[in-house]
Amino acid sequence: MASATPQTPPGMEDFVVGLIGMGDMGKMYARNLSSAGWRIMACDREEKHDELVKEFAGNNKVEILRNGHLVSRASNYIVYSVEAAAIGRVVAQFGPSTRLGAIVGGQTSCKDPEIKAFEEYLPPDVDIVSCHSLHGPNVDSKGQPLVLIKHRASDESFAKVENVLRCLGSTHVYLTAKEHDRITADTQAVTHAAFLSMGKAWHANKQFPWEGGRYVGGIENVKINLMLRIYAQKWHVYAGLAILNPEAHKQINQFAKSTTELYYLMLEGRADELRERVYAAKEKVFGAEGSPKWASRPLLREDVLDRFSLGQRPPEDSPPLPNNHLSLLAMVDCWSALGIVPYDHMICSTPLFRLWLGVTEHLFRTPGLLDECLRVGIHDNTFRRDDLQFTIAACGWAECVSLRQFETWRERFAVTQKFFEPRFSRAMEVGNAMIKAVLESEKN
Repeated sequence: MASATPQTPPGMEDFVVGLIGMGDMGKMYARNLSSAGWRIMACDREEKHDELVKEFAGNNKVEILRNGHLVSRASNYIVYSVEAAAIGRVVAQFGPSTRLGAIVGGQTSCKDPEIKAFEEYLPPDVDIVSCHSLHGPNVDSKGQPLVLIKHRASDESFAKVENVLRCLGSTHVYLTAKEHDRITADTQAVTHAAFLSMGKAWHANKQFPWEGGRYVGGIENVKINLMLRIYAQKWHVYAGLAILNPEAHKQINQFAKSTTELYYLMLEGRADELRERVYAAKEKVFGAEGSPKWASRPLLREDVLDRFSLGQRPPEDSPPLPNNHLSLLAMVDCWSALGIVPYDHMICSTPLFRLWLGVTEHLFRTPGLLDECLRVGIHDNTFRRDDLQFTIAACGWAECVSLRQFETWRERFAVTQKFFEPRFSRAMEVGNAMIKAVLESEKN
């Protein structure tokens, strides 16, 4: 029998963690858990077996098996780390082979189809404890939220899962599957829709926004770096979260509606209506002037973000070109219409969401900046073409979601991904540094 380590408490010395799906997150889990001393059995599609064997050849804690049947039969805790659109098919295939009395969970970003698949295809003697790391595979898991869902499990089984995942160093958040999907819809689905729409708009106008002097400064750096970060990932991550999460549909539809209606007000020069609507949304989301909902200290310091530009920084005496920031105004209008207070979900927020909320807060709390945006929206046509394409893109993504069109989503994503692909390497480098700097500034 193996001896216990600090990460493997007495009674769990021979505990085996199974990973079905070895994409980016599956590999991250395999490396982190095996480094903590846990024995891992993992698989992906059979054609990837030999490649994975070579990749993990130097890790004697990770054993690559040919399929999920073998992983399911041998493991005490099995984690399905597959795309949300495929979870039903994969669980139907391998679920019946689950070891007697095992614990099963999933790492998908949308729990509704995951839990339904587990309930339908897993044996009744199996406990269900799901999880979701609210960050990407290239972000340090320490301190990041890790949602744990005790759906059908004994206290003993749940404690075992917590023991296994404690080595990630994440902050454990306890939710039901429905609470998870509602919060991820509030914090991720609309945020992703905004960045996806930015990419489509810049692509439609055949521009790399960091080239030239139009998109300069801290807010623009966040927009550009996070847009590129999303398009550098796999399309199904965002499609599954938006299309399969029933809680996400109304948020994405409302974001498109807010974008369109605000753009119409700008286009038609209805300054008083625009100001009244935006300030009403500000009060509902961020609180009244004398009793704001934001903390005394801003979420982000603009001087931190100013350092992370992909393009050449302009001279210090050259002010940024004024922008109406339609995407930020539409986000707050959307939150207002749906009664969402983003600060309520900070415990479950991703680094992406904290950055997006941070720049939105900066726009709405910096004296004079919001009024400048409204003035530009009515009187300045500099960004009118980009705003038109942004509005079209937001409506396009909303239509994909409402029609549940995975293939259309994939095609829309892929063509824009290809346009920006030559810049991904540099963008990921700068984006990782930016996220790290922001996370460090939050601690200080």
